Amino acid sequence: MLSRSYFNLLNLDDYLRPDRTRIPRVMTVPGIISDFENDGEAEYDAVSSANQERRIIVANQLPVRAHRDAAAKRWCFDWDKDALALQLKDGFPNDVEVVFVGCLKAEIDVSEQDAVAQSLVENFRCFPVFLPVETQIKFYHGFCKHYLWPLFHYMLPLTPDNGLRFHRSLWQAYVSANKAFADTIMEVINPDEDYVWIHDYHLMVLPTFLRKMFHRIKLGFFLHNLFPSSEIYRTLPVRDEILRGLLNCDLIGFHTFDYARHFLSCCSRMLGLDYQSKRGYIGLDYYGRTVSIKILPVGIHMGQLESVISLDETARKIVELKGRFEGKIVMLGVDDMDLFKGISLKFLATGNLLEEHPELRGKVVLVQIVNPARSSGKDVQEVQNEINNVANEVNSRYGEPGYEPIVFVNGPVSTQDKVAYYAISECCVVNAVRDGMNLVPYTYTVSRQGSPDLDKASGLNGSSRKSVIIVSEFIGCSPSLSGAIRVNPWNIDSVSDAMNLAITMPEAEKQMRHEKHYKYISSHDVAYWARSFDQDLERACREHYRKRCWGIGFGLGFRVVALGPNFRKLAVEHIVYAFNKTNSRLILLDYDGTMMPKGSVDKSPSDEVIKVLNGLCNDPKNVVFIVSGRGKESLSKWFSPCEKLGLSAEHGYFTRWIKDSPWESCLLAMDFDWMKIALPVMEHYMEATDGSFIEQKESALVWHHQEADPDFGTWQAKELLDHLESVLANEPVVVKRGQHIVEVKPQGVSKGVVVESLIATMRTRGKAPDFVLCVGDDRSDEDMFEMIARSVTNPSLPSIAEVFACTVGQKPSMAKYYLDDTSDVIKMLQGVASASGQLNKPALCEVSFEGPL
Repeated sequence: MLSRSYFNLLNLDDYLRPDRTRIPRVMTVPGIISDFENDGEAEYDAVSSANQERRIIVANQLPVRAHRDAAAKRWCFDWDKDALALQLKDGFPNDVEVVFVGCLKAEIDVSEQDAVAQSLVENFRCFPVFLPVETQIKFYHGFCKHYLWPLFHYMLPLTPDNGLRFHRSLWQAYVSANKAFADTIMEVINPDEDYVWIHDYHLMVLPTFLRKMFHRIKLGFFLHNLFPSSEIYRTLPVRDEILRGLLNCDLIGFHTFDYARHFLSCCSRMLGLDYQSKRGYIGLDYYGRTVSIKILPVGIHMGQLESVISLDETARKIVELKGRFEGKIVMLGVDDMDLFKGISLKFLATGNLLEEHPELRGKVVLVQIVNPARSSGKDVQEVQNEINNVANEVNSRYGEPGYEPIVFVNGPVSTQDKVAYYAISECCVVNAVRDGMNLVPYTYTVSRQGSPDLDKASGLNGSSRKSVIIVSEFIGCSPSLSGAIRVNPWNIDSVSDAMNLAITMPEAEKQMRHEKHYKYISSHDVAYWARSFDQDLERACREHYRKRCWGIGFGLGFRVVALGPNFRKLAVEHIVYAFNKTNSRLILLDYDGTMMPKGSVDKSPSDEVIKVLNGLCNDPKNVVFIVSGRGKESLSKWFSPCEKLGLSAEHGYFTRWIKDSPWESCLLAMDFDWMKIALPVMEHYMEATDGSFIEQKESALVWHHQEADPDFGTWQAKELLDHLESVLANEPVVVKRGQHIVEVKPQGVSKGVVVESLIATMRTRGKAPDFVLCVGDDRSDEDMFEMIARSVTNPSLPSIAEVFACTVGQKPSMAKYYLDDTSDVIKMLQGVASASGQLNKPALCEVSFEGPL
């Protein structure tokens, strides 16, 4: 089987022609090669043999049915028209090629796999993944169905009888299966052009394998399951690996906001990632890449369902069922044989309905269609036994000759027959205790809408379309069905009351609810869902080739760092080269998060920090300042060994040039009566938020919540920000949120003003800086970077000034450079101090940071 990659190799001779123009590598400073370095990405499909757009749909199972032709001794295939992977094709433009990657439901002998693969590729554009039998069992029936599925449905394996506990061999099978999918995609993909869309929880680490192969791959993922709350998810021993796998996508889709919110909460609590919402889009910054979040429930295939509704077989079945249930009010349930579908609770509610309303006995029937279980095991058998026992109990108690309140329809039921059952049912009851989506209410509504031909053939009265849906509040379709009767399936009385309400509801109200649902369902079908996701995936990938990428991390911890073309790691050689050419240097350093790690308990500077600062200060060409939000007492105490170090405290409200000089406050006339208003408000939030505290400075108040619960702390910070902005609206102050803080400070005070003041002072002294180094890590430091960026074109600086604005960590910033962490900052400063001859440090080549991450 020839892959697309193979065909592209046929054009390799043209691509490598001697006369082909090549982009040169450019040397900007001695020893530094920039802008066109290889990012370490695997070089596949550099030239495509076809320009047609393509979507690679990856799911656990291919959308085909397989059956063995015993006479011809070969496998035959046809499309599975009920498969979502096939239906979503309708959402793509006609000129887009769609290929599929997945497993077959049938077990194919190894000797036949090549022939089967060839047939599927040629006839169906399907690329099969063949897993060894043992791997398939451990992967699907083990880790997926008996561990992840219950866990994602809030069922913890507290005892061996209560679900399958985590086992390393099952996890290894899951990873191996995902790797096999990646290998198959490798045979198909043109990473520069193709979009890959992965589906569901079976393949949550597949994105890591693909991102490692192709750093700029266009990758989307949709979770058709629910995503549990962080309290449940954090029990998963491989929680970080799965989260990082999903974060290697460009777009992650969920059915509901609740599922997305749980995912975002897990990212915050376990990985320390915060999300932002901008112009209706939710995004996570993950090492310079923006991972977008999509919230949209899947729909049904309207055309396919309407074609089934129009079949003569459907009309005949409706006539048969109308005769069978003549004079009865039919309620319908359609569920898989599954622990979480709540079938037994539905039966108990039916019994309670007949107990509370004896007049309905003999009139109301609950028809329950039970689809075959998707897995096997002790739990499935136990559920089946319980369902049978409850049904028998209700039927024996409230039934009579010729009448059973609960009618079981077991085994496979054709689509036509299901549509017929939907069409004759006055009410549909879906009361799963947990379910990712569930499209039964959608199918029921469209079936009740019917068609003129169906009405004529079946004798249904189509003059007024009506339907009533009883839906559990714990399933994904519930938020989109605003006209449904929502119930708590665990509350038997509530469900039985809902059944009675559905039966006795006025016809006009039934019609109104039906019209509302049908309008939404018909306009938000599977094509609309696929088209919307595809458009958002294209939008999420627009920045791919505008950034430089590096891969970092090992194994399933792999991720890609994406940086802007002008945003690069600060190399010691680069800065030292500029440093040695200049004579009047200004060095500005933030403290917390820059010189001192954020998580440190002891905030005082280490001996190493003091030594490097003194080394810089001892050079008469240098002016060195610590610019911090800390109070002046703390800074004075901590940096007392540094005689020539300048300090700027409380974001520049207080400044001193050297140890022996007095503290100077900014020239603004300040009235601090606003503190009497702000402090009680902050104290209220401190008392209400465990782990938070207030830092009271001379010029500012800061509420810290880094030790509080991440979600609650963030929530309270937003509330506090709104509260303070309201009560301080007429005061001369600014209320800002920072990293785990809310701060109130006087207007006109910022680190940017400090930079402007220091440059102006040096200029008046006849020593305008021709070298500026500024290093910081948080939002307050962005004011410094912005001021420095403006100063480059400002006459206050010499035209030949060397300017280095550097942030700590890879993140969006006004700075042009970055360093990874505080240890990198110290090493860089040691290299600079060594260059000025003030430190006995190793040669510069030993502290270089340029090159791949």
